[in-house]
Amino acid sequence: MSKCVRLGRVLAVGLMVSPTAASAGAWTLDAGQGEAFVTGLASQSDKAFDGNGKLKSISPYSKGEQQSLIEYGATDWLTVMLAPSLQHIAIDGPFNAQRTGLGYTDIGGRMRVWNDDSWVLSAQTILRVPGTFDKSNVAAIGYTDTEIDVRGLLGHSFAVGAWPAFLDIQVAQLYRFGGPPDEFHTDVTFGVRPHDRWLILMQSFNVISEGAGSWGYPGYSYQKLQLSAVYALTPALSLQLGGYTTYWGRNALQENGMVLGVWYKF
Repeated sequence: MSKCVRLGRVLAVGLMVSPTAASAGAWTLDAGQGEAFVTGLASQSDKAFDGNGKLKSISPYSKGEQQSLIEYGATDWLTVMLAPSLQHIAIDGPFNAQRTGLGYTDIGGRMRVWNDDSWVLSAQTILRVPGTFDKSNVAAIGYTDTEIDVRGLLGHSFAVGAWPAFLDIQVAQLYRFGGPPDEFHTDVTFGVRPHDRWLILMQSFNVISEGAGSWGYPGYSYQKLQLSAVYALTPALSLQLGGYTTYWGRNALQENGMVLGVWYKF
């Protein structure tokens, strides 16, 4: 394996799992109800966290991704989902690598296990199918192997003063088949609605690799924060605008990006 490819695998860590398209979180949809989310993410990085969590300069790395998520209530307790994506990745400097095409396509479902008036507990399993198997392209590293995401989701609805709010906590095990190591994820979303048309979302995405992988993949971890606002144009159609950053990591990119999304209920 060339030194360039091995270093590329280190640089790619941190963008392998970007903030994802919005979803209903722990809550399942009513039977026959559907939601569609189309989200565009654009990010760049010219710094990375080393093995001690210190920032260092790297070759510029940019990524654009379009994620689509369709959720449909098969029953009141089971929501099925399909989430294809497109992506463009470019790495400058000595790598000079690019890749444009299909990203991961997620197929799966979320099952409600228990709920009461304000709490809901669900389980979710997703099969992630890669859009490329070309392991020779540095810009495709981290996106060429099948993955399975298994997670538990806990949701709680409450009020902040007179404002409706919710908290969604997700704990996941990501099984990766190939060089990258398996990962443990913790995702937390806090949402508050200060007005009928406005929803403010604050989200935390946290990833820890379970050791190092094969073929030059190091052990790594990173933590991302995302803040966004959603405005309802109609009861069925909403627009989302936000941004995110990797504020800490180890052997991972320091990523900064923007999110633009369209939500539709049907």
